[in-house]
Amino acid sequence: MGYENLDKVIETVRALRSPQGCEWDRAQTHKTLRPNMLEEAYEAVDAMNSGDTKHLKEELGDVLLQVLLHSQIADDEGDFNLDDVAKELNEKLIHRHPHVFGNAKVSSTQDILNNWDKLKQEEKPHRKSAMDGISKSQSALMSAQKISKRAVKKGFEWPDENSLYECIHSEFTEFKEAVKEKNSEHAEEEMGDILFAVVNLARWNKIDAEQALLKANKKFEARFRKMEELAEKPLEEYNFREYDILWKRAKENLSC
Repeated sequence: MGYENLDKVIETVRALRSPQGCEWDRAQTHKTLRPNMLEEAYEAVDAMNSGDTKHLKEELGDVLLQVLLHSQIADDEGDFNLDDVAKELNEKLIHRHPHVFGNAKVSSTQDILNNWDKLKQEEKPHRKSAMDGISKSQSALMSAQKISKRAVKKGFEWPDENSLYECIHSEFTEFKEAVKEKNSEHAEEEMGDILFAVVNLARWNKIDAEQALLKANKKFEARFRKMEELAEKPLEEYNFREYDILWKRAKENLSC
């Protein structure tokens, strides 16, 4: 299988960054492209969720562009190039799959994941805490999930699901008390504890909290748009009872 088009796009990006190329592309740095990397990754996830493979192909191209741009910037600065990136990735994949490229024996997916974690730890001996290496740029919800999973791997787990529900109930009680105290800083802290506890409940039930919230956002947005379509007067003029009726109509119209 040839990859002529991959070679062509690499050359195109190189040309865009050349002195005779595009002024905007030449001006970009790793820092200026940070928002683009995040935006393109999220748009690719949106395409995955939609099930539209044609759209996914386009969005994966946009993600690839970010990889190519960052690699070319690094090459221009004498740090590394795209081949170095591919070489390191290939070595990592081979090293972390000894059951495929070596003699390791596995009997389950969990064995594979356990091996992956063990080998990853060997590659990064400077990491002393289970909390080391968690990205500080990802969403707080994603960070909470990773922090929770890291703690569980060290044995820090709830005894059962009911204890999680009790914890969430307790956090709500503490939040209400903080609100009554009119202590905004304490209320913020307790709200954080509620959210973290709910993330643990999602993990316990093998639910990706980030994806669950993204779907909830999408559902709410669709219903609200339908409310705007069905409204017979400006929404600002609706009282709570009218809002509730309109919300139920929107929900019925969307069947969700």
